[in-house]
Amino acid sequence: MKQQSLRGSSATGFVVSGLTALALGSASTAATAAPPAITVGQIAPFTGSGAEFGEYYRDGAALGVQHLNAAAEEALGGPIIADHIAEDSATLPTPAIEAARGLIEVQGVPVIIGGWSSGVTVAVATSVTIPSEVLQISNGSTSPLISVLPEDRDADLLFRTTASDALQGVVAAQMAAGEIMDDYQFDSASTLYINNPYGQGLSNAFARSFQLRGGTVHAQVPHPEEVQPTYTSQLASALQNEPDMLFAASYPAHTATFLQEAQDIFESDSWQFVDGNRSDDVIDALGPETLEGMMGTAPGQDPSIPGFQNFSEQFKEAFGHDRIPPFTESAYDAALVAGLAAVKAYADGYEDAEDITGTVLRDRLRDVANAPGQTVTAGDLDSIIAGMEAIMNGEDVHYSGAAGPADFDENGDVLTPIAIWRFTDGSTETVGIRSPDEIPDE
Repeated sequence: MKQQSLRGSSATGFVVSGLTALALGSASTAATAAPPAITVGQIAPFTGSGAEFGEYYRDGAALGVQHLNAAAEEALGGPIIADHIAEDSATLPTPAIEAARGLIEVQGVPVIIGGWSSGVTVAVATSVTIPSEVLQISNGSTSPLISVLPEDRDADLLFRTTASDALQGVVAAQMAAGEIMDDYQFDSASTLYINNPYGQGLSNAFARSFQLRGGTVHAQVPHPEEVQPTYTSQLASALQNEPDMLFAASYPAHTATFLQEAQDIFESDSWQFVDGNRSDDVIDALGPETLEGMMGTAPGQDPSIPGFQNFSEQFKEAFGHDRIPPFTESAYDAALVAGLAAVKAYADGYEDAEDITGTVLRDRLRDVANAPGQTVTAGDLDSIIAGMEAIMNGEDVHYSGAAGPADFDENGDVLTPIAIWRFTDGSTETVGIRSPDEIPDE
């Protein structure tokens, strides 16, 4: 398995809000003894169909670890995260299960960030993290199944820092039905989706909502989770009634192949996209001219909020990235809420890292994430320091993230905006944001 280890010392010298963070070993203003430092695990798609995204999610979480540790040096006298270890999920359940098992059994992590694929997240939760009483905070899994996963009903160990596709499916249907843009409307559609909780949940949510708006759904056709050399049989089923539009709810490597076949074999060239295929690999495979102007949706963020502005600037500066794929900012948020929960555990008397278990973090996650309380703003060193000091003083705090509010409901879900985006000039751009309070239930 591909492993990336980013230790607490990586916090030295990073820049937050124009200030250089204190190096490790600086004097504490709030404590004389160093706090217990936990190890944070992560599973991300470094290989497989989502491979182009893995480094972004790793770096998003790594930036969160850096920010936490620099703030903890000032507020607590030492780092709160001892190690950040990112393992490869290969964008498939079985490798992800093995990676998560190693993180828990070998590295002893109490919390895992990830995964990106809902199929990966559900498999890891049911097979590994829930039975091991380890907290999992997904940065990019959007299946509605996660909200009601039976194995987590009593455990309450599966959270996510991005919105359910119960929201994205409605916005995608609104867009397809002509409710959002005057010059964009279809009367009929078929869906071609990856056969896992992500694809199935998103296809169902779109189809139900599109039909409620008077649209016709000719077929919902699954394709295998493993990348296939051809998808002609699935395309034949999806396109046999000549839908006005093919709704592609899949990942980059699958999408690149089946849309090329849709165009070359079936003369289909009217497609609508989702977060899973907002991808440079898809652009490279199909060509920018083919995709120019085509639209998609994705769980997104409001670029006007301070948390995202802070994150965006510092993320690009720290790691040299020139773009921020969907769910990168929510990986940062997952790290921040896990670290703040560890601070809360320290404030509650847990002085040994081995005693800060997944259930200890779980029991404090909503305490530090949900309103009311003093606001802790993503990417703002002074705010994070003040938040840690408030936690140590027994005061309430709530985290305002890079992806939006991190108010976890009883299912471990949050509400974040849904972005509307399009392919343009060989890239993608966000052209609209739908806030949660603008999105109908169906």
